[in-house]
Amino acid sequence: MALTPTTLTPTTLTPTTLTPTKADRFSFGLWTIGWQAKDQFGDPTRAPLDPIEAVHKLDELGAYGITFHDDDLVPFGATAADRDKQLARFRQALDETGMVVPMVTTNLFTHPVFKDGGFTSNDRSIRRYAIRKTLRNLELAVELGAQTFVLWGGREGSEYDTAKDVQAALDRYREAMNLLTQFVTDRGYDIRFALEPKPNEPRGDILLPTVGNALAFISSLDQPELVGVNPEVGHEQMAGLNFVHSVSQALWHGKLFHIDLNGQRSIKFDQDLVFGHGDLFNAFGLVDLLEFGGKPGADGGASPAYTGPRHFDYKPSRTEDYDGVWDSVRANMRTYLILKERATAFRSDPEVQQALAHAKVGELSQPTLGEGEGYTELLADASSFEDFDADAAAERGYGFVRLNQLALEHLTGAR
Repeated sequence: MALTPTTLTPTTLTPTTLTPTKADRFSFGLWTIGWQAKDQFGDPTRAPLDPIEAVHKLDELGAYGITFHDDDLVPFGATAADRDKQLARFRQALDETGMVVPMVTTNLFTHPVFKDGGFTSNDRSIRRYAIRKTLRNLELAVELGAQTFVLWGGREGSEYDTAKDVQAALDRYREAMNLLTQFVTDRGYDIRFALEPKPNEPRGDILLPTVGNALAFISSLDQPELVGVNPEVGHEQMAGLNFVHSVSQALWHGKLFHIDLNGQRSIKFDQDLVFGHGDLFNAFGLVDLLEFGGKPGADGGASPAYTGPRHFDYKPSRTEDYDGVWDSVRANMRTYLILKERATAFRSDPEVQQALAHAKVGELSQPTLGEGEGYTELLADASSFEDFDADAAAERGYGFVRLNQLALEHLTGAR
């Protein structure tokens, strides 16, 4: 089927379509908007951001939630009195705005004590300290109503193969996760864990580098039903992987407990760009997957594949002042809503439906074997092999290029 020339009328987006609301479930990490833009080559370009201001500003801009590491909200080593005071201020801000805390995480990577990891440090006393720090923040997460507790093992890895017994490290990782899941089970806490993969940076090699590695690890745990993944756009793309494929696999396993959205341009350092400011086509595919279930042609995309927060884990550019920071917050949400609208138009386009049918995308949802059929029946079916004309079948094109061009035209607003 050829893509026939046609007069294209660009899609018009209405202001209402692109105005974020609480129902969109957009959330931001306090460490993102509060990043002072210090990197290994340069000093901070922004002053510290008061978490209370962050709550109020995100509410004003249309977000529904804010997330944090323990050390983002209460500085490492703060006294009990200072901690209580800061938490009281934070809770008051949440009450005043109606903002929620859908996810909490723990920092086991900034302080020098974690230079060789937390759960997998070669030093046993540091491993014990890391678990205690996590348990303390887990209690706070439950108290604030968080549904997910994310664990990014940024220091769980090595630079030298001789310096880390990886199999022993995985034993210790599993030991820590089994203890955490037993803790929430015994306490009756309604919270789940999400492991966040990343291949490298800041360590040369990080344990559980991809979604696939994390899923395999989860299957070895005592209570795997309590542990899923928190995939991040840039982290998977740093490894040269297709993020839509990684998220699809997580969904297939029922393990997409949370997701981090940002932008990345190819295999390089973790850029943490605004969502869509990297691989825009992959971002379109991701929004289409999250919103329409990833089964085009089967149910028309009637139900979302993922109902959790659309969480933005990015870093406002070091070039920006705080006006630029809030511009970047708006940009993340607006880009997602634009892509959601484009995906909606794509799915409802009759030409797209025709192209999907020609490409047999929906047919992939049909079981290859008939009801009650096994290998005996398949072997007896001459039409499946002996009478099958492989040469004739090979001549037929699928029209994938046409389908993808239609997607591009909807993405760019040409349709």
